[in-house]
Amino acid sequence: MTMLALGSHIANMVNWGTTTLAQNEFDMQPPGAPPYREEAPTSMADLLAQFDKNLVACRAALVGISDEDRRKPWSLLSGGQVIFTQPRAGVFRGMILNHLIHHRAQLSVYLRMNDVPVPALYGPSADEGI
Repeated sequence: MTMLALGSHIANMVNWGTTTLAQNEFDMQPPGAPPYREEAPTSMADLLAQFDKNLVACRAALVGISDEDRRKPWSLLSGGQVIFTQPRAGVFRGMILNHLIHHRAQLSVYLRMNDVPVPALYGPSADEGI
């Protein structure tokens, strides 16, 4: 995956969090409709704006969901067929947060390989001179 594609995937993945919290299921290839496709950014500004917009929506969905709704089942489908069903909180943690953490780490490797200072992720990075 290119650095831009990875950044786009991360920005779109934040939106998956909103979908997971706001809906009971998601069909990647809904019958009679086009399959899911990630929006490709046209510029770095577009990518950052997309990430920021998705983050605001995801945070709002996270704050707005009840404990009861977090425990409800959530399903991933493809072509109308259930791939898996798990409690929504588990899907959010595993499929969204863990996946996001994994790809952020990949992006930090790309940054390092391209001599771009790596920002703080879980505290200061060596590039911050602290």
